[in-house]
Amino acid sequence: MQTVDVIGSCGVFILLLAYFLNLFGYLTHQSKLYSLLNAAGALIAGYASLMLNYWPFVILEATWALVSIGGFIKAMRIKSAHY
Repeated sequence: MQTVDVIGSCGVFILLLAYFLNLFGYLTHQSKLYSLLNAAGALIAGYASLMLNYWPFVILEATWALVSIGGFIKAMRIKSAHY
């Protein structure tokens, strides 16, 4: 297994972990941790795609990361509004 495979597999694992934790009710889609896991997984998987020069997935993962970061910011604003 090459380095790019390990990096990509780690990113995909983190994305799937977030998905399963949400699916089984351990995280909500509004939680900060869910957004952070999605952003981290997407950035890592996107980096592996960039290493492979596979632009469709670089674009997909970059978009996924940006949306997840937006979700994290939204979750932070909601929490700070409650104080």
